Amino acid sequence: MPAVHARGGGHRRRSIGEINMVPFIDVMLVLLVIFMVTAPLITTGVVDLPSVGKSAQRPPKVIEVIVGTDEQLKLKVDSGEPAPATLRDLVARVRQGQGGDAEAPVIISADRNVRYESVVKVMDTLQRAGVKRVGLSVKQAAN
Repeated sequence: MPAVHARGGGHRRRSIGEINMVPFIDVMLVLLVIFMVTAPLITTGVVDLPSVGKSAQRPPKVIEVIVGTDEQLKLKVDSGEPAPATLRDLVARVRQGQGGDAEAPVIISADRNVRYESVVKVMDTLQRAGVKRVGLSVKQAAN
């Protein structure tokens, strides 16, 4: 007579080679619900930009640095013709345009499509050179 195994029937249990996805799906659903509940509670950052008022009168001498869409610079003193300039000679040309008056304002005008970095480079160059009054030109809002 053959030997009888104590395990009852000789069936071997096979190990399952698959990953059980049910716990993973449960965790993902719980996270989804948490994010859906907390998302409306998160406050978004609001940037409050300053408004531009109208100045009483234009200063007697204004130096304007114009940054074109091709990022080329032009320098315009008072109401004269704009002359081409480079970033290297910009400070010397601005000082020449100021004519010894360090309080003469320098206004940077740039096209709407000019990269922000180009405008900041011009402003930084002027401020590092000690030009006191550097500002940005803006379009007045229609009332």
